[in-house]
Amino acid sequence: MNILISACLLGVSCRYDKEGKERPWVRELLEKHRVIPVCPEQLGGMPTPRDPVEWRQGRAVNNEGEDCTEKFLAGAAETWKLAKLYGCELAILKARSPSCGSHGIYDGSFQGRLTAGMGAAASLLASHGVRLMDEEEAERWLTKSDASDGF
Repeated sequence: MNILISACLLGVSCRYDKEGKERPWVRELLEKHRVIPVCPEQLGGMPTPRDPVEWRQGRAVNNEGEDCTEKFLAGAAETWKLAKLYGCELAILKARSPSCGSHGIYDGSFQGRLTAGMGAAASLLASHGVRLMDEEEAERWLTKSDASDGF
């Protein structure tokens, strides 16, 4: 199976703070599946490092008040192109990210508060029928005995 995955979960230093968030269970995926790394924010033209961005009133805004919505939407579109090109039916994405969050995102206050919603890339992928998991769900799934066979 081809699985789209947030590049930061592979340890790529692509997040806003130039850190990777490598997860050890990703190695298990690499042994059994083709993993396609993506960073929607970089694909949309955002630099690394960059100011943090949160969604506020339907707009992606950084902590300096700059509107980054067009770059986030462009990155989402490029991410969907890759998912379609590789026939990905599953995407494992970074939790709470303004691009990749699938079960809640930060509320735009830059105070660490979560709200219901999805990041731009997660929302577009879901609208095209791609199954989404964040890294926390994927880790729980993989730690169940023989669960990785169900991917």
